[in-house]
Amino acid sequence: QVQIVESGGGLVQAGGSLTLSCTASGTNFTRNAMDWFRQAPGNQRELVATMAADGRTIFPDSVKGRFTLSRDNVQNTVYLQMNRLKPNNTGTYYCRAPLPSRNWGQGTQVTVSS
Repeated sequence: QVQIVESGGGLVQAGGSLTLSCTASGTNFTRNAMDWFRQAPGNQRELVATMAADGRTIFPDSVKGRFTLSRDNVQNTVYLQMNRLKPNNTGTYYCRAPLPSRNWGQGTQVTVSS
């Protein structure tokens, strides 16, 4: 059974940084792409980062240059480093497992104060 656990959220001032972690069991991040999403209250989940199986990363323009991804293959963990955070980065951040499961974690809350 595939399980995803996110951690690392918190409260940070605008301009600050946070690093989120996504750890998987029952699947492997080196086999297929995984994604990070953000969901603000009342909104749909939106994609904020993708890491391919080979380690290539893709970011939307809204976070490009501020967010980075890294991976620990031994720990089967992907890290989302978020720099120069803005209030509109506030939301619950979810990690989505690679194919075929595409399971979601429980999310971790990020609040950026102005």
